[in-house]
Amino acid sequence: MVSFHAEAITAADCAVLRVTGEIDVYTAPELRQQVIHLVDDGIRHIVGDLRGVDFLDSTGLGVMVGSLKRLRVHQGSLKLVTSGGRILDLFNITGLSQVFELCPSVLDAISGDQHWQAALAGEGPSTGKQGTGKQGTEEWCRKHELR
Repeated sequence: MVSFHAEAITAADCAVLRVTGEIDVYTAPELRQQVIHLVDDGIRHIVGDLRGVDFLDSTGLGVMVGSLKRLRVHQGSLKLVTSGGRILDLFNITGLSQVFELCPSVLDAISGDQHWQAALAGEGPSTGKQGTGKQGTEEWCRKHELR
């Protein structure tokens, strides 16, 4: 059995999609469905946290490209977080590092991003949640174990 898990952590129209395991011909359809459901639910800006991904094949890359296209149709965005190694090498070798914004951490991906800052502002002091700014963004990442 292939190990794969994807979990969405949302804030307004933004989401971090934390993926672990292998993204291949067997698991890529599940990832595609996750993104479709997120977009159908109004999510427009996704950070794909791939730091827990052990393996990514051409089918998985195709899902990434298709997800980016789907989000762009809705004026959205897709940033990817990789910790280097084979997954980052794959994006560089295929030239997809020129297509995707690749970040070393979720914090780097959402800090300074206007959509994320607006989403986190909606979780501000009046709702008893974090708010914006560097400290609020760091706290949101810490709360959701995205550091």
